[in-house]
Amino acid sequence: MSQIETKEFQTEIRQLLDIVINSLYTDREIFLRELVSNAADASEKLRYIQLTGQEIQDKDLPLEIRITPDENAFTLTIADSGMGMTKDDLIENLGTIAHSGSKAFVQRLAEAGDNKDVNLIGQFGVGFYSAFMVADKVALTTRSYQPEALGYRWESDGRGDYSISEEEDLPRGTHITLYLKEDAHDFAKADTVKRIIKQYSSFVPYPVFVNDEKINTVQALWTKNKNEVSEEEYTEFYKYVANAFDEPLLKMHFSSDAPININTLLFVPSSNMEKFGFGRMDTGINLYCKKVLIQEKAKDILPEWLRFVRGVIDSEELPLNISRETMQDSALVAKLNKVVTSRFLKFLDEQAKNEPEKFKTFWSEFSIFLKEGAANDFTHRQEIMKLLRYESSKTGEGELISLGDYVSRMKEGQELIYFINGPTREIIEKGPYLEVFKDKDYEVIYTYEGIDDYVFDMIREYEGKRLISADQEDLKLVDTDNAEGDKLISEEELNEFSVWLKEVLGAKVTEVRESKRLVDSPAIILSHYGTHSMQRMMQMMNRDLHDVPAGILEINPKHGLIQRLNELRKQEDSFAPLAAEQLFANAQIAAGIIVDPRSMVNRLNEILEKALN
Repeated sequence: MSQIETKEFQTEIRQLLDIVINSLYTDREIFLRELVSNAADASEKLRYIQLTGQEIQDKDLPLEIRITPDENAFTLTIADSGMGMTKDDLIENLGTIAHSGSKAFVQRLAEAGDNKDVNLIGQFGVGFYSAFMVADKVALTTRSYQPEALGYRWESDGRGDYSISEEEDLPRGTHITLYLKEDAHDFAKADTVKRIIKQYSSFVPYPVFVNDEKINTVQALWTKNKNEVSEEEYTEFYKYVANAFDEPLLKMHFSSDAPININTLLFVPSSNMEKFGFGRMDTGINLYCKKVLIQEKAKDILPEWLRFVRGVIDSEELPLNISRETMQDSALVAKLNKVVTSRFLKFLDEQAKNEPEKFKTFWSEFSIFLKEGAANDFTHRQEIMKLLRYESSKTGEGELISLGDYVSRMKEGQELIYFINGPTREIIEKGPYLEVFKDKDYEVIYTYEGIDDYVFDMIREYEGKRLISADQEDLKLVDTDNAEGDKLISEEELNEFSVWLKEVLGAKVTEVRESKRLVDSPAIILSHYGTHSMQRMMQMMNRDLHDVPAGILEINPKHGLIQRLNELRKQEDSFAPLAAEQLFANAQIAAGIIVDPRSMVNRLNEILEKALN
């Protein structure tokens, strides 16, 4: 029987163990990720040594990781067939403060001027100590790859010392057995272990088996060249990473070395689940470092308005804290955010140009998110604005244009971009607010959602052209030419009529004035909220409003109805106030801001009765 040596941990190691066990990791199950990462590193180191042509022990032994949970003995064993350790390695890696075997290995390669083929993910010292979060005792057996190397057994309860002894008949590699604490027996269950492996270590580059079942069956497609991946593989990966059943609508796969090293694979789902009433989506980006999950549903990597995107971002440059659970460098996070977001917006712009029908489908599902970004994300606003799409007075129904399209065909002398909001195209076009624009042949963008006015108010202009609502109160347009044969009301009489109309309507209006924009309609109502869509939103938010807030009534003195109503006023006909009330109500209806149409019923009945008589 070989001699057992007992050695004291360094004082600093005892302190480190206390930190690791009690406060370093926020989630105990992280220990398994750390141990699997160490096993993958041991395999990666041996792979490199094989490439150099050195002679190794057990050369036919495959590089793989085997995990064996035992519910009866309450143990968990993690075994790899990597490079293993000598006695000196054991003392150096596990007996000195936060020593990283991987770091030292890379440093040696760097000194030799060749580390291109090595991809290490672990931090052996600290990661190994995480085992004591769940184990009363840890036993490790190992044998180095070096020919004629002896095998060793290392044991410790993590309290103050550890033992090392020789062990015969060991295969190459390292076996770690955790004797689980009473409150950690769940980690002896195969299902628990499989779940953790799938969550954190699905993409380590070596096979991971749990009781002979291979767990990491999905490939890390983001590390591959796009030409090497089939559409079926992309779809399978999307369903895996997004926990989805549908097929992705769009995918973006790219790698970059500058300004930051990054591998990215992003997907757009086929449906927007928020619009079905399932609540606000959680962010769907998983952050990896060298194929090991660092943060699931990482919140700061993409802006909030891109929460519908699903996928993976992997970077070797992430400055992680000692437990690799959080990122420390907020400036680098911001850079990562900007690089990926800008690249994704460029991808959408390319889709809009190269596959317009697919982009149109994307817009119909996810436009609300881009509008949210245009309104709130100053950093990417200019890029997002290029992607906004709307119908207009110069398009057919369902045909969409960009703001760039609009600007490119503005009339000579036109300085503003005009838009108008309404529930449908038909209602917008039957209203009075487009009359002057039709007369001048100016294009008007149609918006159908309340957020559109808010977005345009926030972005204010596009390519130096101000955005202004066609129903805005202070619209500056030159008077239209008077049609020949129109019977006009004199200026003095028009002033008298306006004063009378204001007296009849009372507090319902703040002003009555001649319209500079009407051609075919008798009157329109203008809102003090800037636009009627903004007023409708205010009314929805304040359901206690019984009356529509006062607005400005503009009248068209060329219209026969106004001229006839003026005649009735001069005759002091009792029907005139009734008609004036209905004129105002009609203008409200045209603006889409009528509060309670039932209030008109008695008045309409009275008007019908007079008409029938």
